[in-house]
Amino acid sequence: MAISPTQFAVTTKQSANWSEARRRVIAAYRDWIRAAPEIQTMYSVPHPVSAIRTRMRQEFERHRYVNKLPVVDILLFQSGADYQETMNFWRQTNHIMSYFKEENFRGEKRLPSSFMNGFLEGRN
Repeated sequence: MAISPTQFAVTTKQSANWSEARRRVIAAYRDWIRAAPEIQTMYSVPHPVSAIRTRMRQEFERHRYVNKLPVVDILLFQSGADYQETMNFWRQTNHIMSYFKEENFRGEKRLPSSFMNGFLEGRN
């Protein structure tokens, strides 16, 4: 099946009030959650679908207490753009895996604290 670049495109909108913004956020969240199995297969993510959905939930929870309507609209626009890029396979696997930094890149322990510690561990 050919990928249509406009298949997941959404026009830019401004929310008129908080209830409309809430509805749009819930719709974006549902789109992401429903796409988790497809994202796992498309990008060969080595994590279970539940872990992918948990990470998606964390990203939405990170902005839970935004209290300005224009900021919510910008976040929704960014979410829509990310969703379109992800579902149209315009990203690479390392872009998707960057959301799982703790598991992938050893988190805070990615770089040694000093040259000598890195040398003794056998890392640069």
